[in-house]
Parts: sequence; C-alpha cells; structure tokens
Amino acid sequence: MKTFQNKVSVVTGAGSGMGRYLALNLAQEGSDVVICDINQKALNETEDLIKSYNVSCSSLNLDLREKNNIDTLVEETISNHGKVDLLFNNAGVVTASPFLEMKESDWDWCNDLNYNSLVYCSRVFLPHLMKEKESALVNTSSIFGIITTPNNTVYHATKFAVRGFTESLAMELRDDPIQINCVYPGHIGTNIVLDARFKKEILLTNGEYAKDSNGKPLTVEDVGSTFRETGMNPNKAAKIILKGVKKNKRRIFVGLDAKVMEIAQRLSPSHYIRIIPILNLLIFPYFLKRIKMMKTFYSIFKARR
Repeated sequence: MKTFQNKVSVVTGAGSGMGRYLALNLAQEGSDVVICDINQKALNETEDLIKSYNVSCSSLNLDLREKNNIDTLVEETISNHGKVDLLFNNAGVVTASPFLEMKESDWDWCNDLNYNSLVYCSRVFLPHLMKEKESALVNTSSIFGIITTPNNTVYHATKFAVRGFTESLAMELRDDPIQINCVYPGHIGTNIVLDARFKKEILLTNGEYAKDSNGKPLTVEDVGSTFRETGMNPNKAAKIILKGVKKNKRRIFVGLDAKVMEIAQRLSPSHYIRIIPILNLLIFPYFLKRIKMMKTFYSIFKARR
C-alpha cells in the first residue's frame, strides 16, 4: 500500500495505546478514521485528538464481543464514509491466572474479544475491503502468539489462534488485491495489564506476596504501571505497524524484544526460554530502561519457584 491518503480506516480498541496512535497517525497521513472502544471516556479523548487533522472521524462506543455491535460498526462505516480501505483489528485484553484456577467467564471474556470478535470483524468487513483496488486487513497477534509463558494460557491460545487464522487467510487470498498483515508486538507501554482480569493470587506464594528489589510486596497495580512505563512508546509502535503495512510485510514485528524472542523460538523451539537471555545481552542497551520491569518479573518468578 503506497499511501493512506484519502483512505477510510477502521481501528478497534482505539481508546488508548496502539489503537489510539494508529488512528492518530492514519489521520495525520490523510485517512478518514472510524474508531471504536468499550471505554467511552478514552474514546472521546482519541476523537478530540483527531480533530486536529483535516479528516472525517466516526466514533462508536461498543463491546465487540456482541456480533450485532460489529454489524453496527460495518453499517455506520459504510453509511458515513461510503467505503472501507483498511481494518485494524487491534482490540485485545489479558487475563492472567493458572489454568485450573481460571474462571470460565474470564476465559470466555478474553477469547471472545481477542479471537472470536476479530474473526467476525474480518468476516463482515472483508467483502467491503475487497471492493477496493488497494486495501488491507491488519490483525494484531502478539509475540505471545509465537512463544509461551506460564499462567497466560488463554492469552497465548487467542494470540496463536489469531496468528494461524491470519496467516492462513493471507495464503487463501494471495491472488486477490487485498493485503493481509499480522502484527506481533513485544512489550509495548499500554494499559493492557492495568485493565486485565489479573488474579492477584498469582503474586502469592505460600500466602505471601512476591516482593520487589526493596522488599516491598508487589501489587497488581505495581505490575501494571511498571509494564506501561517501561514498554515501547505506543506511538512508536503504531508508526512501525503502519510502515510495515505500507511495505506489505506479512509479519510485522514490533520491538527488538519481539524479534529476539522470535529468533530464539526458531533457533530452538524446545529451549528458547534459555536462549532469550543470551540474545538479550547482544542488544543490552535496548533493555536498560526495562530493568525495572525485568526485576518485577524476576521477583514474581523467584517467589513462585
């Protein structure tokens, strides 16, 4: 795709993080935008920021887990803008918990939003996207769609599923003009952990909370805030994604950490967790500002051993 000028772009999960900055960068490059999010306040903030650009913006506050809401998103997009050129399936959530202790409702919440709604969005938007000479379907997986960690079974399951769905669809539609891109972000500084259904007992070992390097008990808020503060700036992440879309990269890796983990998985599918720290040393300066996050995860890991 050569340009976003005069395009119509739909971005889900646009209230904050990468979704907000995808919408803003698209608007800056001359694309009309349709934004949606379940958080009305955050969505309004994004819409206000878009007003700085000379583009049209439609904003819908809705829960993508409901199919009728997705139908409304399609109808409003075509009614207000006449077409759609790009769909960014960006919305996503996390629930962290040991599998056997996870509530079925939490599993469904994460799976329905991360995977089922993405598939349905793709299904209903594709006929409209394929009417255009130059269009793109951009689905957000995760580096956690390539590697795995404990206590994240549903998140991994959904992101592996997004990866499989998107890459299979790209092969299926390879002779059609539409491009299909799959995004694999690493650690991006968003609210995804703060907004997670995070079983706080996951920080407990023998009834005591894991502690930080100063001996202070860790809280869910501590972990979420640290995750946001130490990750890649979501604006930078959005720019990387859009650059990848312009170049039609089938796999768009966001961040050196994502690239390192993907390389480690390819080098040693069974032992990549041991290789990742070694590869990290090769790009150590990149991780200097993430030391606090690494210490936090180490504290949790040590407490649960």
